[in-house]
Amino acid sequence: MSSFQMITSLFLLAMMVGASNAQLSATYYAKTCPNVSSIVRSVLRQAEQNDIWIFPKLVRLHFHDCFVHGCDASLLLNGTDSEKTATPNLSTDGYAVIDDIKTALEKACPRVVSCADILALAAQISVSLGGGPTWKVPLGRRDSRTAYREGTGTIPTGHESLAVIATLFKSMGLDSTDLVALSGVHTFGRARCAAFMDRLYNFNNVSGKIDPTLNGTYAKTLGQLCPKGGDVTSLIDLDEQTWLTFDNKYLLDLQNRRGLLQTDQELFSTKGAETVAIVNRFASSQSQFFNSFAKAMIKMGNINPLTGTNGEIRLDCRKIN
Repeated sequence: MSSFQMITSLFLLAMMVGASNAQLSATYYAKTCPNVSSIVRSVLRQAEQNDIWIFPKLVRLHFHDCFVHGCDASLLLNGTDSEKTATPNLSTDGYAVIDDIKTALEKACPRVVSCADILALAAQISVSLGGGPTWKVPLGRRDSRTAYREGTGTIPTGHESLAVIATLFKSMGLDSTDLVALSGVHTFGRARCAAFMDRLYNFNNVSGKIDPTLNGTYAKTLGQLCPKGGDVTSLIDLDEQTWLTFDNKYLLDLQNRRGLLQTDQELFSTKGAETVAIVNRFASSQSQFFNSFAKAMIKMGNINPLTGTNGEIRLDCRKIN
């Protein structure tokens, strides 16, 4: 989807977010599944033994789910028209662990916990286990009965300008502080070479041009890791320093022009942008970053959830009942 197409679709998204009057609650499962959080945490601790990257993978699933028609687990559905097979989601992973969590919860609390809430809880607990903040996750979402493949064009690609990405976030009810805080999730995890190679060889569609906001030494390092004509699916650490730890080091990377993704670096390198001061504040205070990230995750998790009698509680996260 082009920047123009993305912007023209945002009015509908804004209406959709504004129409959400969900009454989610952190105590939603207090009586029906009181051990829900501990069960999710137990499965995640086991999953980490098999995949050290599972925490950022699961946080990413929650992001990609919420940014398409709201936080309704539509991303998890299988099928020829599924969201997970659309281009923005081809690199997503962690679905098997979501299945494991669902299996464990169905044994403990049959037909109670939705897949949408599993995504939200898995994201929060993954951040916490990765060294980041904890927060009380509002719960009570229900699961969509359909996927929205056509809506996956609103998932950020990493190539957008600050103006486009800020407009997208605003349409979701997220402000500039939320934008910087949520972008800070890239403090852990990896990205494919394809997500940033244009910054090395073809910036702004100019052959041979390097993104001028990219640190020269860092650009050379990235060029060795992602050579022109090489494997675009190779994975590169988003944070050079602490790639498996959730901290504020990636904000420091931005100050040093060593942000891997264009959308992240523009938060700091766009002259006169209000996001510059926010990056500086978070880089100098991890506690402020953690606090704002938790608040932003709660706001994002409240994008157009299905509640009440809308949707369903799937028995299998990959298919409708």
